[in-house]
Amino acid sequence: MLMDSGYDSYQQVDLDAQAAAASPHQLVVMLIDGLLDEVERARGHIEAGRLAQKGASISKSMNILIGLDSALDEKNGGEIAENLHQLYEFCQMELYQASLHNDVEKLSNVAGVMSNIREGWVSFGQQA
Repeated sequence: MLMDSGYDSYQQVDLDAQAAAASPHQLVVMLIDGLLDEVERARGHIEAGRLAQKGASISKSMNILIGLDSALDEKNGGEIAENLHQLYEFCQMELYQASLHNDVEKLSNVAGVMSNIREGWVSFGQQA
């Protein structure tokens, strides 16, 4: 148990260091990676019947989506920002339904959408 705590602390320090050195573009990719990890945790919790942990994972996922959505500049981002907003809202609804019905298929929908968005951000970062 104590070793897990040390490892978790090390991971958090590493993540904090990465975030401090990251560009805004890299931060978005890191947030999406965190969201995808948390969605997979939620899947595992549902499959194992750990409902309290499932709720915590879905809550974390929702908070990441809210953060991504609130960072959009809909004035200057035009159609891309509007499309991302709609996709983030779709993912939030899917997470809500996944939580309500313990539906791992809804989690797959979120993972698929967010993986596609992540690919776009990575591709954009390589071109910039």
